[in-house]
Amino acid sequence: METEIQSLKDFSGTEQYYTGYLGVNLTDGSYFVGCNSASWLITDICSVLKVDPKVKGEDFVSIKFKVNLDNTAEVIYTDGNYKVLFKQKYEFTDFKEHFKESEVSFFYTGNVLMLASEY
Repeated sequence: METEIQSLKDFSGTEQYYTGYLGVNLTDGSYFVGCNSASWLITDICSVLKVDPKVKGEDFVSIKFKVNLDNTAEVIYTDGNYKVLFKQKYEFTDFKEHFKESEVSFFYTGNVLMLASEY
């Protein structure tokens, strides 16, 4: 996907859906993240959405991925009303080397994973 995107926040809406891991549909923004050195993140998110019993039955999931100063990271899944459903820690990530942001938020609803700015 070639684009002039300067920031992940520049994505709004989507022109196309892509089939992601475990059948989760990806928007232009979530697909962009997966195609630009963070396929591991999209794969992990899709796995949690479809497999974790606390998450997979939710109609709406808010997902926040944050990279810390020491390049460790954490992803937190909530029900959209601040109820934590799942947390995952990463001992190292090079996410900041590939994207301007050190944190990114996704929403998942209707079997579609999107950047929060695309909602």
